[in-house]
Amino acid sequence: MATLFPTAKSDPELYPYRSGLFFGFFNAPVWQIAIGTPMVLFAERLGATSFQVGLAYSFVFLQTPMLILSTALIPKFGFKKVAMGGWAARSLFLILPLVLALIAPDVGSPWMVNAFIWSVFFFSFFRTIGASALTPWFYGFLPAKIRGRFFGNDQMLSGIGGVVTLVSCSMLFAFMPIYSALLVQYSITVIGSVLSYGALGRLPDINKPTTISLRSVLRDTPRHLFKRSVFRHYVWLAAWFSVAIVSIPPFSAYFLKVDANVTAGRIMMFEVLRYLGVITGAWLLRRRIDQTGSKPFFLLALVLYAMVAVLWLLFLNGLVGSSGALFGIYFVVGLGAVCWNLANMNYLPQIVPAEDRALCISIFAAVTSFLGGCSPIFWGLFLKGTNADGTPGIDAGMFQWFFICLLVSVTILSVLVSRLQEDIETEFEPIIIGNALLRPFRAATYLVNLIDLKGLARDDDAPPKSADD
Repeated sequence: MATLFPTAKSDPELYPYRSGLFFGFFNAPVWQIAIGTPMVLFAERLGATSFQVGLAYSFVFLQTPMLILSTALIPKFGFKKVAMGGWAARSLFLILPLVLALIAPDVGSPWMVNAFIWSVFFFSFFRTIGASALTPWFYGFLPAKIRGRFFGNDQMLSGIGGVVTLVSCSMLFAFMPIYSALLVQYSITVIGSVLSYGALGRLPDINKPTTISLRSVLRDTPRHLFKRSVFRHYVWLAAWFSVAIVSIPPFSAYFLKVDANVTAGRIMMFEVLRYLGVITGAWLLRRRIDQTGSKPFFLLALVLYAMVAVLWLLFLNGLVGSSGALFGIYFVVGLGAVCWNLANMNYLPQIVPAEDRALCISIFAAVTSFLGGCSPIFWGLFLKGTNADGTPGIDAGMFQWFFICLLVSVTILSVLVSRLQEDIETEFEPIIIGNALLRPFRAATYLVNLIDLKGLARDDDAPPKSADD
């Protein structure tokens, strides 16, 4: 752990910036619980329908285009104020779930479900504002020679924090009444928010930047999206992929809880396997993509999701019924997501014009995330069902059509992706998005950035004089 949390003796170059590592570690439990599967299980316990669950899960994606507007705040207020303001405001909306967990109703009232969904909305809203400043801010104050080491440690610590959170949630659900478990979990999010906010406060600010004007964004976006180009072709393929796969985690958890009667603790253990799939894929594959190029990783991701669709269809028809099969399905979901994410981060810089890099990548992220975020809402309407006791459920027949559509989509996409043009001989500057590699379903939400990172790069490697400057 000494190398992960550097000391003045073990790593004097990285030591002045270790608050950024603490931020990633303490922030991991917050997003794992507040906008992950525990949130889905909380909504289900309150009596939310599949549509309401899909709506709550979609907020973080639907609000991605707002990152462009949020970026416009940074030249006025600076990186540190925008990031810390967003993180402070989002924390306030963790209080309502705590109150609802204390009330612990046997049958949730409609106002409770609506209030919970609104709390998720505003949590995501202010998280989006804060996130608009994080990556360029970190890139700006870190000396070039330690950035790789910092982001590597950041990914490792966030991964550890994420796994510990998921295992802890599983144990809490297994050994405590569900509302007591949720009360503890959301208490953890509040503590994590406070500690991550404090860690941000100890980091140095940097000069206010200039951004691309919103007028030029509105003027140039249609041209990049609709003028014939490799970029346009890839944007719409990636958007189709996002629409196909974003709905898998929330509705898998919801179905297992309300229709298959799987316990919340067991569902969280499935989530652990999904996260381990992400970590395993990132560790095994990220260094191989430089030799193979992106296309094999795209195709591997699509094959893995075809496997997911087939296995779920077998499970729903009673042909595969063991928990071991579900553990395997969840692991493959995580592995497939990180394969696509790795390929995307490697391929996207190859096809964007150098002079429009920031704008094109922001357009890509906004379009793919927003359309992907529409998918849970759409499917939530079609999957909506009622159990025999009158409680909300999922239409099992329609849920099979969900995976049939997934199988058809990835099959067609595999043909189209195999025709993508790729240059594996020329080196391209990678996209810097911190530990978003560990959040492949939401990775694109970190790409919106109208700030030129090269303009923020430090000319010297000297540490800041004061963490409070």
